[in-house]
Amino acid sequence: MADYYEILGVSKDASKDEIKSAFRKKARELHPDVNKAPDAEEKFKELGKAYETLSDDNKRATYDRYGEDGLKNAGFDTGGPFAGGFGNLNDIFETFFGGFGGFGFGGAPDPNAPQRGSDLRYDIKLKFEDAAFGIAKEIRFDHLETCPDCHGTGAEKGTQKKTCPQCGGSGQVKTVTRTPLGNFAQITTCPHCSGTGQVIDKPCKTCQGAGQVNREKKIEIKIPAGVDHLSKIRVSGEGDCGINGGPNGDLFVVIHLESSNYYKRDGINVFTELEISPAQAVLGDTISIKTLDGEKEIQIPAGSQNGTLVKIKGAGIPIISKPSQRGDHIVIVKIKIPTRLTEEEKNLYTRLYEIVGGKKPHESIMSKVKGVFK
Repeated sequence: MADYYEILGVSKDASKDEIKSAFRKKARELHPDVNKAPDAEEKFKELGKAYETLSDDNKRATYDRYGEDGLKNAGFDTGGPFAGGFGNLNDIFETFFGGFGGFGFGGAPDPNAPQRGSDLRYDIKLKFEDAAFGIAKEIRFDHLETCPDCHGTGAEKGTQKKTCPQCGGSGQVKTVTRTPLGNFAQITTCPHCSGTGQVIDKPCKTCQGAGQVNREKKIEIKIPAGVDHLSKIRVSGEGDCGINGGPNGDLFVVIHLESSNYYKRDGINVFTELEISPAQAVLGDTISIKTLDGEKEIQIPAGSQNGTLVKIKGAGIPIISKPSQRGDHIVIVKIKIPTRLTEEEKNLYTRLYEIVGGKKPHESIMSKVKGVFK
């Protein structure tokens, strides 16, 4: 059967302070959040049982005379404070000792320390061409600004914050809690001043004591060439104002690219479709098409097939980091088969059929062709 003094690492004549100090040290070593050994949880529960027993005078006296069995026979609960589970180290030390003290686990952030303002998001729609070449846009949005009347203090002009009467300016209050281990002091954030140590006697009428006011702001942003759908542009310092002198947050502008009926985009390349006749596909042609840079002539090579690609180098989307470099404009050739023929066209296609096939079209074919004459 385990020796509680041995578990805590103290002598049998150890004082309560020595037992408490030993428990704090051992708890830090054995808690499963820190100790990943397979038996850490079981050892931690045993540590709790040892401390619960030796920190209580009646239990300790019984244990010293009769051991753990004596505790059970005397009607004491020997399950220990962690039999039903346990929280993290911070919870345990906060409950038993009112915080970590010098154990280096940290605590809540200082509410009086400078705090950075929140970031904001603004969604904007752009036309295809504007996203390709960039544009300056004026936008309006709401954000929090430091109150101009109280300059962020929250107190009415000409007044100041006062020391919190509940915590005396410390930002913390001490309460005593009865636990299975006895009475323990617990230090918590003061609910009256939210840990700041100060209260506002006369709140600022402009901001109602918040120290911040909501205002609409108008700025011009420069959208760089080459932005794509859902691209983000960061505008530094245009978010909500900071607290206690902290820096402003940032504004993130999210681009929503309007679709184009003519252009299709893939990265830095743009694609368009061009319909040509069978004669143009066979013989080739020079055709003027619309590009991001205006009208340009492209050469359709003789013998083009349906789906042939014609590339116009450097006529695509600029690279954001290198706007002088651009992608390509790729033309997808689509051969359009006529559905209506003139008499002359019918004769030409008939002659072509005879030349290529070495025979005249069958009469059944010609009867169907009659329905497409103009």
